[in-house]
Amino acid sequence: MSSTRSLERHDLLIGGERVPPASDEYVETVDPATGEAFAEVAVADESDVDRAVRAASEAFPGWRDTDPVERGQTLHRVAELIRDNADELADLESRDQGKPLSQARSDILSAARYFEYYAGAADKLEGRSVPVGTGQVDYVVREPYGVSAQIIPWNFPGNLFARGVAPALAAGNTAVVKPAPTTPLSAYRLAELCAEAGVPEAAVNVVSGAGETGAALTDHAGVDTITFTGSVRTGQRVMEAAAGNVTPVTLELGGKNPAIVYPDADLEEAVSWVERGIFANAGQVCSAADRAIVHEDHYDEFVERIVERAEAYELGPGAEDPDMGPLNSAEHFERVRDYVEVGVEEGARLATGGEAPDRDGYFIEPTVLADVDNGMRVAQEEIFGPVLTVIPYGDDEDPVDIGNDVDYGLVAGVFTNDVRRAHRAAQRLQAGNVYVNKWFGDTNQTPFGGYKQSGIGREKGLEAMDSYLQSKNVAVNLEEGSGGDLPGA
Repeated sequence: MSSTRSLERHDLLIGGERVPPASDEYVETVDPATGEAFAEVAVADESDVDRAVRAASEAFPGWRDTDPVERGQTLHRVAELIRDNADELADLESRDQGKPLSQARSDILSAARYFEYYAGAADKLEGRSVPVGTGQVDYVVREPYGVSAQIIPWNFPGNLFARGVAPALAAGNTAVVKPAPTTPLSAYRLAELCAEAGVPEAAVNVVSGAGETGAALTDHAGVDTITFTGSVRTGQRVMEAAAGNVTPVTLELGGKNPAIVYPDADLEEAVSWVERGIFANAGQVCSAADRAIVHEDHYDEFVERIVERAEAYELGPGAEDPDMGPLNSAEHFERVRDYVEVGVEEGARLATGGEAPDRDGYFIEPTVLADVDNGMRVAQEEIFGPVLTVIPYGDDEDPVDIGNDVDYGLVAGVFTNDVRRAHRAAQRLQAGNVYVNKWFGDTNQTPFGGYKQSGIGREKGLEAMDSYLQSKNVAVNLEEGSGGDLPGA
């Protein structure tokens, strides 16, 4: 559907050129703080995706064979350009996604850091030799897959563009990026900066659209590896599509993350970190502190303190840099409100929040649901909004068992002053990342990913390179004659 109003138009980016979609279909992107459209963006169909994959495939041999030192230097220039354009990118991200301007700027600077980090890895992706005896030389080399499909979500669009594209490029792959339909703009701008820095123009392509566009990409036989961040349900569909072509996948699928507060914890410190962990980016964070599991000795005071902090939050448009911005879309706004109602119906106590302020945009107050039982839907299902569920536990209960009793396993937090207790809990918690006396403890350098339904594989850190490199073994015979080697030896 094309808009009749005069809106800024964004075409697809394929092979280094901005091209209109084959269907001539565009959709509006909306400022979540006002509900008003401010741009229209192309919707890629199957033929557009095919063009993008073919462009990336044609660019692959040249980029793969580029000297790793040069690849690294090019990615470092991308980082420099992101920093030079940080204000522009943060403004764009804040308006498109809704988050406060300072948070958007932090996301963009972190995007630059991804390109810096993986730039340094490009010439250090070494293989190894295998000692198999004097009659043979055996070695392993690590090679890029080819075309990397990157499907990025709407909560951290610019940051997650860099989180996947930077290691893919460092390893020698090319990319086709499909941003979320509500937040496509930073992906286009970042891809342009990649080309400006010297990445071959066809090496990073952007095709915007919704589910049908994503399905065309994950179904494409020319895609060699897939990186997806999003919901479990969509991740399952990505896996099903990938199975048809036996395409490897990396999936980061969200969480329902426990923050365990032990009796000996510093309560003020725990409240401060949990507050940040659940209300940052309006709770639209896969690693948010969704569930506070608090010992009964601290429970009432914990609830009182977190409610006081929640009620002090200033809400407003991202451009005003408030404490918390709006939710990203009207659809998600309704989803989060429905969960608050479900929680109350299940028997949770609405300690604060849950209402939509009387203003334009998709705002919802920071919300605390107290007296939650871990079996309730609001304790089991990912709400993805500024809604904290607080679960009490007593001396006869194991908080780690409560923390593990969900289908997810992305992150977990432990608040205690007992170092032995902290390490024992970290060993037992079924999560890819465990934070002790803090939240959001991962960095660009540390691996990130989940157990159970929270995903497959790891992003960030050097472990991310495993998603973009495959191993090839080479065996060279040094002896004459046919020898006696047989399969299965």
